[in-house]
Amino acid sequence: MQYKTIILELLQQHPEIHQHLQSRRTLLVTMELYARELKTSHKAWKARLSQALPGSNPSQIASEALEIALWELEHGLHSEFPPDESEPLTVEEAMEFIRGHSPPA
Repeated sequence: MQYKTIILELLQQHPEIHQHLQSRRTLLVTMELYARELKTSHKAWKARLSQALPGSNPSQIASEALEIALWELEHGLHSEFPPDESEPLTVEEAMEFIRGHSPPA
């Protein structure tokens, strides 16, 4: 998984943040920081969802975990740099998030 690419694309979707980081020459450092954070969060969410949803398809778990990790990261992106230390989602909140973003069966 290319976490740096994901983060760069995310930063480019927010031109004001991207421009701010470029002008301060901190884009690369910030991208690497967020990429590490995304990777850690993704792994943690995979573990949490695997425990909460035993027997689920591992690739579906990985996809949902990445979606949640990205949502958390983007939610914190609009705050100050580096990202804030807000409370992470609970498994229940994550499940509600997944239900709200999953296509109907």
